[in-house]
Amino acid sequence: MGILEKIKEIEFEMGRTQKNKATEYHLGQLKAKLAKLRTQLQEPSGKGGASGEGFEVQKYGDGRVALIGFPSVGKSTLLTELTGTSSEAAGYEFTTLTCIPGVIHYNDAKIQLLDLPGIIEGAAEGRGRGRQVIAVCKSADLLLMVLDAGKPHYHREILTRELEAVGMRLNRSPPNITFRKKKTGGITINSMVQLTRMDERMVQRILQEYKIHNCDLLFKEDCSVDDLIDVIEGNRRYVKCLYVYNKMDICSMEEVDEIARRPYSIPISCYLKLNFDGLLARIWEMMGLVRVYTKKVGHKPDFGDPVVLSEDRGGTSIRHFCEMIHKSLVPQFQYALVWGTSSKHMPQRCGLSHKLEDEDVVQIVKKKVQVGDDARGRFSQAGKEYVRTVDRVKKEKLKT
Repeated sequence: MGILEKIKEIEFEMGRTQKNKATEYHLGQLKAKLAKLRTQLQEPSGKGGASGEGFEVQKYGDGRVALIGFPSVGKSTLLTELTGTSSEAAGYEFTTLTCIPGVIHYNDAKIQLLDLPGIIEGAAEGRGRGRQVIAVCKSADLLLMVLDAGKPHYHREILTRELEAVGMRLNRSPPNITFRKKKTGGITINSMVQLTRMDERMVQRILQEYKIHNCDLLFKEDCSVDDLIDVIEGNRRYVKCLYVYNKMDICSMEEVDEIARRPYSIPISCYLKLNFDGLLARIWEMMGLVRVYTKKVGHKPDFGDPVVLSEDRGGTSIRHFCEMIHKSLVPQFQYALVWGTSSKHMPQRCGLSHKLEDEDVVQIVKKKVQVGDDARGRFSQAGKEYVRTVDRVKKEKLKT
């Protein structure tokens, strides 16, 4: 029996099992088996790697945004309008057959936008080259799930289910669980809060399914069985997602207002070019990009080319700012002067752990250069040996 048959069999058994106190432990074990099989399904089939041509393109710019959705929802038209890159659009499905990159220039930052082929139901199992499309989505900092505003709402649920099946978690933060394997000592389970959605017996059954007999577990929040399985698997990708409802021009004002009030949702129209400014503002807000301007000693700040930081790509501290400029700057760092909203007064003298905010100005002060064993620096700090006037040697007169 193949992996897909085993997955369908477990899903069928979970669907027909009643949910109550007597069956919760059995359902927990089935969820663990299902997660293990789906992880095996994503692994390469041969030693040489996955077969087929991939869609991966080189990373460029300060962030990466991927367009995902069903065929013929307006992804290629949206890429053309936002980036100016020509992407073929037609009235039939599967017009785009490969990954087409473009660049959005917004707020002095460069954001890479990827137009991916449309996916269909069953993409997590490999239908319609769905695995390659989803693999590119895992490398993105933000997903734009493009939906047709005139079609049923369950399309969003289908796409979310396909992404969840391959280990992607949309608009969620990682569970606050500390998990550490060890060689001996058995299983140690501690919790800082009261667990209401599972008990110690359920935790042991799940660990037994993964054949883990020695580990330390610390729950810092009230987590579910799915959260514990995600931590044990360790290959989950937590991605921000913005639901873009295209073709709002065919909807009524009441429907547009209802879509706009949903969380992580925004209505647009590629045909009439409506609400593109609002879409770019939401992309910038969800990516959390931070522009930091540099300043030399005795000069005005350089507002032309900022250093763009983000939490998804390292962090927003002064240490990450120095590493973005040059790696050798951190050992030579002494302190930084910061002007902006992150400082209490201007300028504020800060260290490497200071968190920067958007449009801050930073001036880096390096340590003094030490030359020689006496550590006196480049300039002599002690006077030369005193010579009396009578002992000075007079120069000979010039011959004329």
